[in-house]
Amino acid sequence: MITMISLKEAAAYLQTNDNYIILTHQYPDGDTLGSAFGLCKMLQQIGKNARVLYNGQLQDRFAYLANGVSEQSFTKETVISVDVADKALLGELIEYSSRVELCIDHHSIHRQYAKRSYVDPTAAATAEIIYLIGELLGVEYTKDIADCVYTGVATDTGCFKFSNTTLQTHEIAGRMIQSGCDFARINKDMFDTITKAHIAIEQKALETLAYYVDGECAVMYTTKEMCTRCGATDDDIEGLSSVPRKIVGVRVGITIRQKGDDLYKISVRTNGGVNAAEICSIFGGGGHPAAAGCTIDGTLDKVIERLVAAAAVALKNSRD
Repeated sequence: MITMISLKEAAAYLQTNDNYIILTHQYPDGDTLGSAFGLCKMLQQIGKNARVLYNGQLQDRFAYLANGVSEQSFTKETVISVDVADKALLGELIEYSSRVELCIDHHSIHRQYAKRSYVDPTAAATAEIIYLIGELLGVEYTKDIADCVYTGVATDTGCFKFSNTTLQTHEIAGRMIQSGCDFARINKDMFDTITKAHIAIEQKALETLAYYVDGECAVMYTTKEMCTRCGATDDDIEGLSSVPRKIVGVRVGITIRQKGDDLYKISVRTNGGVNAAEICSIFGGGGHPAAAGCTIDGTLDKVIERLVAAAAVALKNSRD
């Protein structure tokens, strides 16, 4: 049986139980990692056993999030997930999907899979919810916890530029600054630092840029061959998804990243009231009105064709 619970009930569950494994989504970003490590540190602070499981390797730029986490091993496990809107997004951790006792999330399109869920789509980031849970648990906001919460909030709002940013977002960020988070370094590393490989792959991606739907939709892509030639890792490709949306007149920006021979990771960013989550939900993905993602199988040409068709419908719906 699946149950939607309140924030107080979520905090009470965490207070009552123990031995937590905290799951993150595939292609982990600052919010899922910041939320997971922040919650892990909170739980350890109040005397609980907890550890984080994430997909793949922890990228170098996120390594600091693990600071202050005690390495723990335990057998009896209580599985929870953070910022995971659909069990399909668990990626390498999909084996845990039937065992998730509690899911904490903020996505407007959330497909329930946990035995109990707390979902607040008004929160700009799941890290905002983790902060509020920490308040209910009575934790002390150490620098290490503050770094995690701030990272989640800052990255999911594009350094407080996206329309999902609220007064609460700024208030929580301010409290994390008061608690000693290294906000200047975090912002520099997340938003103002790029590698030479990033520059190289961005140049190649821009060569693929094409316009559709009377110029209101822009699409660009990267292939595995391009990444190999540029020496670009997944970390180097981060940030490309925001490029098409910046172009004047573009309301739907789509970035396609080849992950397998016929497997593509899609990032959709929108302007002007077009719903990015509506586009991605067609392909089993989801996200937020202005930023969403999904994964599609097929040839590159066919993937572009399907995405442009979905974008055209979303653009029409935004005008109706």
